[in-house]
Amino acid sequence: MSSGKTRSVAFKKPVQRLLSFITVLAAFSTPVDAQPPGLVVSVAASLHDALAEIAGLYRASTGVTVAVNTGGSNTLARQIVEGARVGVFISADEIQMNVVEKAGRVVPGTRTRLLTNELAVIVARDARPDITVANVLEARVARLAMGEPSAVPAGVYGRRWLEAQKAWERLSPKVVPFPTVRAVLAAVEAGRVDAGIVYRTDALTSNVRVIASIAAKDHPYLDIVQPAAVIAGPDEAAGKRFLEFLKGPQGRAVFTKHGFGWAGPAK
Repeated sequence: MSSGKTRSVAFKKPVQRLLSFITVLAAFSTPVDAQPPGLVVSVAASLHDALAEIAGLYRASTGVTVAVNTGGSNTLARQIVEGARVGVFISADEIQMNVVEKAGRVVPGTRTRLLTNELAVIVARDARPDITVANVLEARVARLAMGEPSAVPAGVYGRRWLEAQKAWERLSPKVVPFPTVRAVLAAVEAGRVDAGIVYRTDALTSNVRVIASIAAKDHPYLDIVQPAAVIAGPDEAAGKRFLEFLKGPQGRAVFTKHGFGWAGPAK
């Protein structure tokens, strides 16, 4: 009799431990149908901080979770063309948005000239004082970081500026290309390169020193417009609502705080 009771107790203990484990899991899990609906927004790397903040405001206002997918605009455009499920795309330039629109992925009537930006030439905070923009343009640096000049929007803009300054030919052998502006920023901050070309909004949020601001008003060929559009697919309705939020007072306030300008309609 005693042996039977011992076996019964021995059997019950693992079962009780299993039930306790399941109870703990349930306490920390959210039922699938209780989770808020999600929306994927693909944004240029330079927009990540602003969009992360807006995503938080949007969830607080609507209960909808926004997943911010960040990368180089050319990479994001390729993902969308290849069928990635995305609700809204915000590109760093018009060219990559053209790629997506030409592929039939933009919902007609939703493409918007959302933001403007400017370029900046930066160096590390403790860089030598003799690294000036004049010396950069004269190629008196060993390494100049910028977005990939043939594909990444900030790199395309940077090359356009260097060509206008008649400096591209002598500087191009010293260019170190990166897939995103944020990667350029990190390289400059770490001192792995002598200088870099980034968006002004990125320079504002980092531990670098700006040695030149390149404003569109002084360089009309640098009309940096960062457009947004709703992407065709199952999330069109949700994408339209989020795009309206971006253009509304809360979205605009965040973009302004992060240093972006407001593009408005084409002139």
